[in-house]
Amino acid sequence: MQTSVTTIDRFINEQEDQYPAATGELSSLLYDIALAAKLIAAAIRRAGLVNILGTAGAQNVQGEEQQKLDVFANETIKNCLKHTGRVCVMGSEEDEDIIPVPTEYEAGKYAVLFDPLDGSSNIDVNSAVGTIFSIHRRRSIDGRGTSADVLQPGCTQVAAGYVMYGSSTMLVYTTGQGVHGFTLDPTIGEFLLSHERIVTPRIGKYYSVNESNFGRWDKGTQTAVRGLKGDTPDVVAPKNSRYIGSLVADFHRNLITGGVFLYPADARNPDGKLRLLYEASPMAFIAEQAQGSATDGMNRILDIVPLNLHQRVPLVIGSREDVGFVADTLRRVAQRASGPIAQPAL
Repeated sequence: MQTSVTTIDRFINEQEDQYPAATGELSSLLYDIALAAKLIAAAIRRAGLVNILGTAGAQNVQGEEQQKLDVFANETIKNCLKHTGRVCVMGSEEDEDIIPVPTEYEAGKYAVLFDPLDGSSNIDVNSAVGTIFSIHRRRSIDGRGTSADVLQPGCTQVAAGYVMYGSSTMLVYTTGQGVHGFTLDPTIGEFLLSHERIVTPRIGKYYSVNESNFGRWDKGTQTAVRGLKGDTPDVVAPKNSRYIGSLVADFHRNLITGGVFLYPADARNPDGKLRLLYEASPMAFIAEQAQGSATDGMNRILDIVPLNLHQRVPLVIGSREDVGFVADTLRRVAQRASGPIAQPAL
């Protein structure tokens, strides 16, 4: 019987030992996030028993109806991070502005952004939901932290990850040294290493997209999705459709088995719907570290410089060749639509 186990705490510390200059603060911050994930997982498991399912009777800054668990998850993460002395400022999808560390606590050298409960519309039907987080080094010199600390491109992230609350609770993260997954053992209350150095297949089995928006997509997106469905088998192998409606759940499945997730711009959401800082950038960091790819259709997600806290962006993410097919199709159709480039007169 296999009795050797590696907890997330032990794994993080062993990774840190490989870098003599490491101070241990980032490792401790990751463990703080793991603690918040345990608390949220426990609340989700008993949600129907303690009357925290359903709406909270308010809307978040995005204009979306808040679920009671949204509010609980948001407060839990803030409470697990604000007193540690490791964080100077936070940003949450649920809060309109940045969240400086209260003055009674020491301000640290990291900025943390998070989507506390991704896919919360799935809560009432007992489907998978998740938490997404992103960590940057602060840019401000002192004080409580500023918007400059969170308005950084994804390529400057020092860590990113997500927690999926499904049939089991799983935490997946990267610090730029590969992607690692840990499954929560509820009998001992610890995250145990279950997926070391995840590498996503270059070509996947699935495509994940909300096809009810098909009529609002531009021609390039429609052409790309038709190709994924099997219209151009000589260019891309036909794929099966899988869509849960939670970025974490759809991304996780495609990360493990291979596939591509799309949330393109459409006539109703011309800038896309997903948030750059809370969703696209951290997931893009994970995808690239797992040898996948992420783009807004034209640009690498990790190169996009955010202009505001709740900036939205189209997202194509997953297996490298599948993402490449979608991006190439979008470019090709856009070039055809714009017509030939006029040559200068001689």
